[in-house]
Amino acid sequence: MYNKRQVKAIILIILLATAAMVTRYEVKSSEKNNVIGKNQIELADGTLTPEALWAMGRIGSVSVSPDKSKIAYQVTYYDVAENKGHTVICLMNIDGTDNKQLTKSHYNEHSPAWLSDGRIAYISNRSGKEQIWAMDTKGKHKEQLSFAEKDVEGFLFSPDESQVLMIMSIPNPLVKEQQYEDLPKATGMVAEDLMYRHWDRWVTSIPHPFIAAFDGKKVSETTLDLLNGEPYESPMLPFGGVEQFAWSPDSKTIAYTSRKKTGVEQTKSTDSDIYLYTIISGETKNICKIDGDSDRNMGYDINPQYSPDGKYIAWQSMERDGYESDRNRLYVMDLATKKKWSVSEDFDSNVDSYIWNDESNELYFIGSWHARMSIYKTNLEGKIQTIHSDLCDYSSISWGDFSRIIATRQSIANATEIYSVDYKRGLAERLSHENDHIFNQLGKIKIEERWIKTTDGKDMLTWVIYPPHFDPSKKYPTLLYCQGGPQSMVSQFWSYRWNFNIMASQGYIVVAPNRRGLPGFGQEWNEAISGDYGGQCMQDLLTAIDEVSKESFVDKERLGCVGASFGGYSVYWMAGHHEGRFKAFIAHDGIFNTEQQYLETEEMWFPNWDFGGAYWEKNDKTARTYANSPHLFVDKWDTPILCIHGEKDYRILYSQAVAAFNAAKLHGVPAELLLFPDENHWVTKPQNSIMWQRRFFGWLEKWL
Repeated sequence: MYNKRQVKAIILIILLATAAMVTRYEVKSSEKNNVIGKNQIELADGTLTPEALWAMGRIGSVSVSPDKSKIAYQVTYYDVAENKGHTVICLMNIDGTDNKQLTKSHYNEHSPAWLSDGRIAYISNRSGKEQIWAMDTKGKHKEQLSFAEKDVEGFLFSPDESQVLMIMSIPNPLVKEQQYEDLPKATGMVAEDLMYRHWDRWVTSIPHPFIAAFDGKKVSETTLDLLNGEPYESPMLPFGGVEQFAWSPDSKTIAYTSRKKTGVEQTKSTDSDIYLYTIISGETKNICKIDGDSDRNMGYDINPQYSPDGKYIAWQSMERDGYESDRNRLYVMDLATKKKWSVSEDFDSNVDSYIWNDESNELYFIGSWHARMSIYKTNLEGKIQTIHSDLCDYSSISWGDFSRIIATRQSIANATEIYSVDYKRGLAERLSHENDHIFNQLGKIKIEERWIKTTDGKDMLTWVIYPPHFDPSKKYPTLLYCQGGPQSMVSQFWSYRWNFNIMASQGYIVVAPNRRGLPGFGQEWNEAISGDYGGQCMQDLLTAIDEVSKESFVDKERLGCVGASFGGYSVYWMAGHHEGRFKAFIAHDGIFNTEQQYLETEEMWFPNWDFGGAYWEKNDKTARTYANSPHLFVDKWDTPILCIHGEKDYRILYSQAVAAFNAAKLHGVPAELLLFPDENHWVTKPQNSIMWQRRFFGWLEKWL
């Protein structure tokens, strides 16, 4: 037997050994699971490289605490070797101090939102499924709140926090799984109507909004599908999220966005509406199609927001059905009188993100104007005032304290960061410094705003981006950038692929014109492209490169032309019309054959509006469209061309690039084809993206 002293000694030894084992286990666990935030990279000569782009942290959603003292936000880091990304949640004070990373496990944790008790709710795959979790502001006491059978793709707590709306996908009821018992390995998929595929996937499931009770600790497993039995998407694919929903201030009603159409009707129409779902009664009302109302809101109606006092509801609205690039107006409805009106009529361009003020008498929004995404405000009478406009693009806004708006912004020179904007004095202060360790190593590019006269006497804004350490006594190879969309402004955007900064850093001057058919210059300018693909917009592009080429520092013998989507169409069209200007072309996901495109794309409203309809419909618009198809001018191709495409791109099928490449080779033109079997209209995977950049610059190096 042991005496008391020996027993105590044995117990102490056991405790110390256990503690040591626990400590060793925690260290191992930390080494295995902990994700270092910022990727460190050294740039010897100060040149921005593809690898440096993928070493950057990418700031995502931002959420301000209820007491306006802190900001929670997400950042995604990429591991090129592992070929995947990892998203974490960070926290800082409202003035940008005390910035820290809260989540450090190997799980993806994202979409932070504040609870009234000071905790941060977020989505994590820690349990094996995407579910709602919560933690304190130190990143401690992590608790799982939801236990749904499906992945939670987005969530929105009611103002009183007694309920939560969750986005979850259900099987598409219109998809018939045809299976033969004697063919268990058959992979065939059967379609009986249109919209069987969208963007980059077959539509075998659709998102629906569900609501469940919340007691402060756990979300009820009993859920109510707001569209129960309806075969419609809410939010709308492919890009819709939680922004397409809103709780009323009294937590009794949910506003949601949906386009309640299927098949051929769905693929031809952009007519989505805002619906109000009353929780107690289960009644649903469409506020865009009110009986007796002459304004039927026939285009896209999306992203509702209630005013804080509950008297009004606002949303973004397009006027015309089938026109996806119509002017995006900011609409308001008086919920008592059912009167609705636009509060942005005097703003001749698009309204993007917006927020109500606390007094419910003004709205602040991001609007596109003169190649910038700036912050504006409007009152309920539609009187608009500029709050902040700089050489930048704002992308999201939310309220900070009594005098500031918290916003994310980017520019051609800098990746997205978080800013504080004094909405009374119009001053902007940077709060986050996510990628300073990379940008501090880079040479500075110069961005010049030029207004160029077009062939029909109009003024066109063109960005000219110069390489670091630019020397006007030297001659530089120069790239004409052709924008896609086709109606997407050439603004101060930062892209991780079509990046003007990296193009300039590689020694090129970049000419980026806001040609005909882009927003931010009035509705007439924006609409001039529809039905005129090979017309004035192409003359605008040629005018821009011709004008800048007059400069002594531009080497006219080393001009390249690059672009994606409609920009890819532009490149294919230029290849047959450039009259010897260019020495190299690069087209990504471009339209080569418009007849082929009409029958291959999934959103039919686009070619119906822009092409004028099918090629068998004989009218002036279709005649112009199909007569300007790039494939008809291959006999004039004489310049090396690189054709790039993703095989999961269902907007513009990869067969377009294959056809263009084959045509070039058969015509004796030097050509290269780069296909990505696992990419869509974009290139999203790290190693694919770096390969894209290497082939892109390798092609330019070879021919320029």
